[in-house]
Amino acid sequence: MTSLTGKIAIVTGASSGIGAASAHALADAGATLVLVARRADRLAALAAELGADCLPFVADMAEADAPQRLHEKVMAQFGRADILVNNAGILHAAPIDQFDLDQLRPMIALNYEAVVRTCTLFGRSMKAAGTGQIINISSIGANIIAPGVGVYGGLKRALEAFTDCLRVELAGSGVKVGIVAPGTTSTEIFEDMKARGQPAWDSFIPAMQPGDVADAVRYMASQSDRTSMARIQVYAAADTH
Repeated sequence: MTSLTGKIAIVTGASSGIGAASAHALADAGATLVLVARRADRLAALAAELGADCLPFVADMAEADAPQRLHEKVMAQFGRADILVNNAGILHAAPIDQFDLDQLRPMIALNYEAVVRTCTLFGRSMKAAGTGQIINISSIGANIIAPGVGVYGGLKRALEAFTDCLRVELAGSGVKVGIVAPGTTSTEIFEDMKARGQPAWDSFIPAMQPGDVADAVRYMASQSDRTSMARIQVYAAADTH
């Protein structure tokens, strides 16, 4: 694997869970981090842990202009972006008679639209530079057909279709595009379930920790220029409860 020393890496949803763990993993490999999330206090604490070179960027990526503002900030500060990890996402899963339709647009905005906007803006810059890596965090839920998960799984499936098309479009340009698709991972994404008294998946399904997924992100980002890794799918090996 190659060193990430000197690379500029952007991680969305960096204030907790897989995002925070991925930021640590990429920083440990030598990258300079741009940390993106809504919670300023969490970002400041994470930036303090990772070092003075980190750039916290407070934004709700579900807002239509947030990807553009992020792109402008990164280009102004560093002049380039080498690694983009689109991790920010939310989960609302419920049977049809309980699904809150007010959650639909926020899920579309963050889980899909924000990824498309961010990939497009940074993909253009990376293509112009002739180098770069985009890693989109999906889920095994993209290929699971089960009651209550149609919206979340459908959006992840759409994200994967977009990502695969982008990878093909950018092939040969120097820009690599890949998917990391984790199984159940213990993070704050299950807070909505818990708040509604619904059993969170990590309470009854073997679950990974965020660092397990971050290892896959780092591995994909650290491949040599000769290889383009399209997908890593990660499951828990055994019940850890």
